[in-house]
Amino acid sequence: MTRLLLTGAGGMLGRDLVAVLATRPDLKVTAATRADLDVTDPTAVSAAVAGHDVVINAAAWTNVDGAEADEAAATAVNGQGVANLAAACATDGARLIQVSTDYVLAGDAHTPYPEDAPTAPVNAYGRGKLVGEQAVARLLPDTGYVVRTAWLYGAHGPNFVATMLRLAAQREHLDVVDDQHGQPTWSYALAERLVALGDAALAGRAAPGVYHGTCAGQTTWYGLARAAFALAGLDPDRIRPTTSDRYPRPAPRPAYSVLGHSRWAAAGLPPLPDWHTSLVDAFDSPAPPAPWKVA
Repeated sequence: MTRLLLTGAGGMLGRDLVAVLATRPDLKVTAATRADLDVTDPTAVSAAVAGHDVVINAAAWTNVDGAEADEAAATAVNGQGVANLAAACATDGARLIQVSTDYVLAGDAHTPYPEDAPTAPVNAYGRGKLVGEQAVARLLPDTGYVVRTAWLYGAHGPNFVATMLRLAAQREHLDVVDDQHGQPTWSYALAERLVALGDAALAGRAAPGVYHGTCAGQTTWYGLARAAFALAGLDPDRIRPTTSDRYPRPAPRPAYSVLGHSRWAAAGLPPLPDWHTSLVDAFDSPAPPAPWKVA
């Protein structure tokens, strides 16, 4: 029986991973929340990894603007914490699947970024996540997997879709930026793909390295907000386009976060579906109750 360790089990993606893994009786799963395992503690990480065949790391500092204010603390989790996991996996012979981000890229392209695109993060969060990616590549050249995702939304935590629909009850119109391009990605669909990648890695079908775990197609935050309103039975014309300079943030955001997905085919896995198809699936999902299930 395959033994799998999931870190960050209490987060938005982590809770979806717990749900996906619960459908797999062939796996012996250890699900560790932040309270259970501090990834910045190398001794605790070494003990937790021991005896497992696969580790999926969903533990992360996810406050992008907060990272700008305390880069050292963010990098301790997103960089050194990943290095601790990679070192423990190297010692125990476990495969590591590390969840990373589009923010390791510059965000100034005009065509989808391939998996081997040069990295050039524009903010502290991206720099910390890149430290983690580099640790996986250095310590686990044959058994390390980095899956970059972006624009993640789901039923278990703060995210853009939930925020838009919450604000719909408070305001008649919402101004949403229309000059940042990306790929909205349902956390449950990503969770399914991460587990499938673990299967492929153990079977020797998936080469190590970087994969892009975002939905296909592309839109803007404005386009996503309109689509979410329509699926919730709200008037999408209540969403009005605006520009990023109207909403300055502590951390710069990349203008173009569209990723290519060519490496999945070599692993025998399809890329994630189109972002709008996945959004429809998220709204249609019967359980758990999602924050966009508005009356």
